[in-house]
Amino acid sequence: MAWTRMVLEIGMGTDIRGTEPTKAAVRALWDALWHNSLSIANAIGQDTDAMRVEVKIGVPDPEKVDTQQVLDVLPHGTGTCEVVEGGLKIPNDAGTDNTLIAHAAAVVYLDLPEGA
Repeated sequence: MAWTRMVLEIGMGTDIRGTEPTKAAVRALWDALWHNSLSIANAIGQDTDAMRVEVKIGVPDPEKVDTQQVLDVLPHGTGTCEVVEGGLKIPNDAGTDNTLIAHAAAVVYLDLPEGA
C-alpha cells in the first residue's frame, strides 16, 4: 500500500475586522472543503475516514494560528496542518484595524495498493 495524492482543494478566508489569523485560516479551509463532495474514497471502496488530509495555510502572523481549530474543520479522515507566512493584511483608512486574508490548500491522500 502507498499513500497516493488524490485531490487538491484551495480556499480563501478573511477576518474583516479584528485581524485574527485563526479565524481567517478556519474560514479558508472551510472554503476549500465545502465547494465539493468528495466521493473518491467511496468510489474505490474506502471509507471517507480513511483519508489523510495535509492542510497548508498561508497567513500573516502564522505563529498566532491555532492549528487544532483549523483541523477541527475536517469532516472526515485525519489531518496535519502547516502554517506559513502568506496571505494579506490590509489596513483600514484610519489605520486602526486590518482585514486579514488567509489561503488554504488541502491535499487529500488515500492508501492505495502499489500500482493502482
